[in-house]
Amino acid sequence: MKNIRRKDDEQRDLLPEYNFDYSKAARGKYYNRLQAEGSNIVVLEPDVAKAFHDSATVNQTLRTLLKLAHTTQRLTKNRGR
Repeated sequence: MKNIRRKDDEQRDLLPEYNFDYSKAARGKYYNRLQAEGSNIVVLEPDVAKAFHDSATVNQTLRTLLKLAHTTQRLTKNRGR
């Protein structure tokens, strides 16, 4: 049989500083701000993350890669003619 604890027992187990008032909590508090900023969250694998120290380095590397891909694409398209 399950051991069902009463709500009063649970309250006594917590220290007073952990007594949260969830009636004032807002779900997705920062979601709207992230949407307004146009933020995208990307999780890097640990081995990839070791190569990049911050988001600026990641962005710079990806922009360089995009330029290279665009240049290479133009070269291969014109080469067939």
